[in-house]
Amino acid sequence: MTQSLEGKVALVTGASKGIGLAIAHRLLTDGASVAICGRNQAALAAAESQLVRDFPAARVLAVQADVSKLAEVRRLVSSVQDRFSRLDVLVNNAGVGVFRSVGDLSPEEWHAMLDTNLSGVYYCCHEALPLLKGAGSSFIINIGSLAGRNAFAGGAGYNASKFGLLGFSEALMLDHRYDGVRVSCVMPGSVDTEFGHSGTGKPWKIQPEDIADTVAHLLAMPERTLISRVEVRPSMPAK
Repeated sequence: MTQSLEGKVALVTGASKGIGLAIAHRLLTDGASVAICGRNQAALAAAESQLVRDFPAARVLAVQADVSKLAEVRRLVSSVQDRFSRLDVLVNNAGVGVFRSVGDLSPEEWHAMLDTNLSGVYYCCHEALPLLKGAGSSFIINIGSLAGRNAFAGGAGYNASKFGLLGFSEALMLDHRYDGVRVSCVMPGSVDTEFGHSGTGKPWKIQPEDIADTVAHLLAMPERTLISRVEVRPSMPAK
């Protein structure tokens, strides 16, 4: 029997646009209440307005937060608890990508990627785990990247953060599987968003909604089954 999201609560980070917003919309469609966060208040407010046009405002919470800062993550998780009194699903989607050779990559850019893509995920998991364990059956889904398995020129900082995220996700799964917390890592290839300034509108790219569908499929699996890693590629990338 597949799992229902009716009455469940999800938190999606980096959800003011792109993949995160698509995931939030899909989880609301499937019956969950959803908290979203983002660093940019204007973009977050626009995302919240978009969601409450389609779903009851009581099921949507938007909190401005930078996941690379532990104090802001603590405030974020506390806001979710205050509003919904529970948390069943954490989707760690917030990410930063700066693509330069190691010689050209500044220390500040390096830290921006590691602090958000890796430490930020740890912060969110660490602060959310008491609520997730209390839910009885819960899920953490980390949005990684194929860059977490395949290094490329100009990607050293991003590769390092995503290689690390994959290892973190697998250890997290082993740490907390008997606490009723399932952990998956979704690893997309090229997605049609503004991330990395690679341009949008390329028909061969994965759509954000495709990643949202992947997340929904993971959440629908019976409790006895865990898909711990999913690699998602464009079926016909540009030659």
